[in-house]
Amino acid sequence: MIDLEKKVNDFHAAGSERLAALEAFVDSGGLVGIPAPGDESNNHIHTIYSFSPYTPAMAALAARRAGLSVAGSVDHDSYAAAAEMREACRILGLGCVTGFEVRVSFRHTKFADRKINSPDSKGIAYMTVQGIPAKEAARVHEFLRPIVAARQKRNRLMVNALNGILASAGIAPLSYDGDVLPLSKADEGGTVTERHILFALSRAFIARWGKGPAVVSGLERGFGLTFNPKIAAYLADAENPYYEYDLLGALKSGFGDKIYIQPGEDECPPAEKVTAFAASIDAYPAYAYLGDVGESPTGDKKAERFEDAYLDDLMPLLRELGFKAVAYMPPRNTKKQLMRLRGLCAQYGFMEISGVDINSPRQAFNCPELLDEDFANLIETTWFLARHEIGAS
Repeated sequence: MIDLEKKVNDFHAAGSERLAALEAFVDSGGLVGIPAPGDESNNHIHTIYSFSPYTPAMAALAARRAGLSVAGSVDHDSYAAAAEMREACRILGLGCVTGFEVRVSFRHTKFADRKINSPDSKGIAYMTVQGIPAKEAARVHEFLRPIVAARQKRNRLMVNALNGILASAGIAPLSYDGDVLPLSKADEGGTVTERHILFALSRAFIARWGKGPAVVSGLERGFGLTFNPKIAAYLADAENPYYEYDLLGALKSGFGDKIYIQPGEDECPPAEKVTAFAASIDAYPAYAYLGDVGESPTGDKKAERFEDAYLDDLMPLLRELGFKAVAYMPPRNTKKQLMRLRGLCAQYGFMEISGVDINSPRQAFNCPELLDEDFANLIETTWFLARHEIGAS
């Protein structure tokens, strides 16, 4: 059973091999003792096709173990996980919602100089396209292809910038092709994100200082980084099983802005271009609400203010730009934030889609907030999207 589970989450195996292992795992009693699915769901699970410790099959299995009834894959600039996720959910008796996440430009709007929901950029916003019919996969891959190519070019420039910083500290440079690309599934339609670069950097720092307090002191002395007490404690523990991911989170918060290069419209097309494409494939384009951030659950976002201050002005513009839904993450926001957002969704006729972006092994798949009677509509919406994908295909 242990070997089968390892195969289910084998980064290097073919998707068909992972699915065969999952089916064997279930047939061998792997779900015995696991409670039946409840009403919870998660429509925003990242996989190895963007950045995550989970293959699509393993993400579905983790969702089933967590008692979810529906699991949804959403990868940055990639739809490559969808077929495996859909079949894995079928094997496990789960509903499934598939989609992708992209950044889009608002630089042609009155919010061009605002941080909307992207911590790294003004005039750029994250959005999802969800509930994609399986028959449209080829069109989705073709639509995303130039976005991925543009991102690859920018990634290489960021690695060059990073190597300049590393050279000044006497640390060997990273190779984009040798150190970063192998961490991705770019050869299978996946994308390479800033997290891949920083994960490779995490490994370089571990190779330089080992795991434990030496990493913390090396980054403080060599690069002027500071760590909050919780992250510092994680990194001081050499036996921490999530060490590389915790270090990545710390580097994203304290190091990412040193190398970040702003994307152009070849990578972040105008929002209305993506919403129009979503409409053409009978899918749902959703604005990804962030809201003002306090402490980040994964340690990779600074406390910062985003769209809450001007949400009343933003929502009608979203409607004009062709958005049909708003996606949000109930554990990330306060009840007050979400009730205000929900009121505006009702006012402007937006569907509400829930989910929590899973990209670290520390994150829980559960979303108990959905059991709050005030959010019962999110359960209905999730099943609507799952049925829509099947019916539209």
